[in-house]
Amino acid sequence: MKRYKHLAWTLFIGLFALLSCNKDYSLDGLMDASQLKFEVVQDKSIDPGGNTVILINNTPESTPIWDFGTGKSTRQRDTVRFAFKGEYTIKYTAMTSGGLVEAEPVTIQVTQDNLNYVNDPLWTLLTGGVGEEKTWLLDANAAGDQKFFTSPIYFAGQDVAYGSLSDDRQSVLWKQECTTPGGADCWTYAPNYISDTWAAEKRDYGTMTFSLKGGPFLTTDHKGVAGVNAESGTFFLDVATMTLTTSNATPLSVSYTPTDAASVLSWRILSLTENTMQLAVKNKTKPEFMVLNFISKEYSDNWVKPAPAERKPDEGFNPTFQPGELLNMLTGGANAGRFWALDANGNPIDWIAKGNGWTTGKASTADWGWNAGWDAVAANSWIRFEHTGLKYTRSQNGVITTGTFSIDEGKNEITLNNNLLIQNPASSLSPASNVIKVVKAFNADYRTKGIWFGTSYDAGKDEWLSFHYIIP
Repeated sequence: MKRYKHLAWTLFIGLFALLSCNKDYSLDGLMDASQLKFEVVQDKSIDPGGNTVILINNTPESTPIWDFGTGKSTRQRDTVRFAFKGEYTIKYTAMTSGGLVEAEPVTIQVTQDNLNYVNDPLWTLLTGGVGEEKTWLLDANAAGDQKFFTSPIYFAGQDVAYGSLSDDRQSVLWKQECTTPGGADCWTYAPNYISDTWAAEKRDYGTMTFSLKGGPFLTTDHKGVAGVNAESGTFFLDVATMTLTTSNATPLSVSYTPTDAASVLSWRILSLTENTMQLAVKNKTKPEFMVLNFISKEYSDNWVKPAPAERKPDEGFNPTFQPGELLNMLTGGANAGRFWALDANGNPIDWIAKGNGWTTGKASTADWGWNAGWDAVAANSWIRFEHTGLKYTRSQNGVITTGTFSIDEGKNEITLNNNLLIQNPASSLSPASNVIKVVKAFNADYRTKGIWFGTSYDAGKDEWLSFHYIIP
């Protein structure tokens, strides 16, 4: 909790240290608070209730740090508008060459509501409107659902991390257009947190509620993420700059955001609609922004998980042959013999589950299935089926073994008598069974598409380990 609240000040203190080193100042020259000069002016010509407050820094050679309750600012002159009546405390700290000097807080009274300051469509999208509240969630949960975004966090270069108001001012759109297309800062990256597990944990990240019930209040329950639980504070939405600032409470985030962010109290609004919101925060050490992706609780509660897309079996799976057709495919026909070789330069090995393979080439099987040992064997090996006498020959690195084979046409099974398919001593996946299953075959296109021979079967997963043989 303490780390969350003080991250905003770390940047200021670091800047002060840098200035001190460059100018050889020491803390001995720290000015007295009585020397500070600043103004807090309630302009009642604009708002009779004193809702408009002008903050002016008059302390020479200093940077102001304003904390006005609903947000923070470091502008030399800033204008704050309080929509709700009440008592507000303005805190002023001057960052000087000698150090940080804090003034006595100034308390002001706002005597009337001016709800014009919070009736912009963007305020309504964020909060539900005056007298309402709206709860938001990160788009992630323990089940690994992706209800709108592919991950609760995206990343973007500095040149693309900004939002644009829609033409009708009813939403903010992240158009992802750069001022310098193709530049070093013009990039976005949207990980998939299911497969890119480093991006975010699959867990409940809690809730955050923006309220306009009597004031701009923010309550969050971080569910222990980064050591933070419940927070209560205030917020301010600057429609002109599309900036969200908060005090004493912070938006939800993934575990490393508080550590990596320059400040978790100031966020850019990249997109904002009725159901979704994207907030960007600057990384304190890298020229990039972290983009947190939110969905409204209402959207989340009404989301229905889509049914899994029905996947058809791969082409050629569980083939049907006319009597004698498989024998002719293997041997080339009566009085003939046909050579077959491993598809070493294509897609040589696969796990075919429920009729679907997943490998697309050697790269898909690197290390677990295909290795340099297989390459070496495949380069100098072949098998041959002969029609006459149903002879089977295997040549492996110049070593010839022979035998016979038989076909069970009802099961599409081939039994190799006293022999096996091509072996690889450097692989635990070398075929160990002399009964092989024709898992996939292509009746008309076998000359170009080959045959998949299943060498072992996992009944629990309906899954075949299969090798792809082609006519060399």
